[in-house]
Amino acid sequence: MEGAKLIIEEINREAELKIKYILEEAEKKAEELRKEAEKRAKAKAEWIIRKAQTQAELEKQRIIANAKLEVRRKKLALQEELINEVLKALKERLTSISEEEYLEVLKELIIQGIEELGEGKVIVASNKETLALLEKHLEDIKKEAKERLGKDVEIDIGTPIETIGGVVIYNSDRSIRIDNTFEARMERFQSDLRSIIAKTLFR
Repeated sequence: MEGAKLIIEEINREAELKIKYILEEAEKKAEELRKEAEKRAKAKAEWIIRKAQTQAELEKQRIIANAKLEVRRKKLALQEELINEVLKALKERLTSISEEEYLEVLKELIIQGIEELGEGKVIVASNKETLALLEKHLEDIKKEAKERLGKDVEIDIGTPIETIGGVVIYNSDRSIRIDNTFEARMERFQSDLRSIIAKTLFR
């Protein structure tokens, strides 16, 4: 009986040792798994943070680009508004210049038109007030045209037209015309005028 008891005790001791070994191995494995899980979680968290940072930077750049675009659009709109105001003021200024100054402008426009037409006889049209002024100084204009062009030019006063100022010069059969009204010249030179105004206002 004593022998059997010893055998049972030996079996129990070995079983306990084996159980202890299994538990220790299980704990080691659990610790390894925990560390591996932590490592993966940390790597994933860092990846998520980097991705979020990248997206945030892209969104920031997009917002900045849109803001710059909006500022540029508003700036251009404001510049366009200011340029149009200057053009409007310029047109108003042309309608309010003194008679003496206006007459000199008309002479220049008429002689330019005659030179461009290359005709010895022309017809000049403008608004009623301008035609009256031209009628009054027609001989002076013919004289100056002769001096500058080196030939006699017959200038007839035409019928009134709608214009704020300046003249339209026709050849004798009215088949060709040079539009030197203020509106037409501003339209022709609008690109240059806008450029000059922009450089003056925004340089």
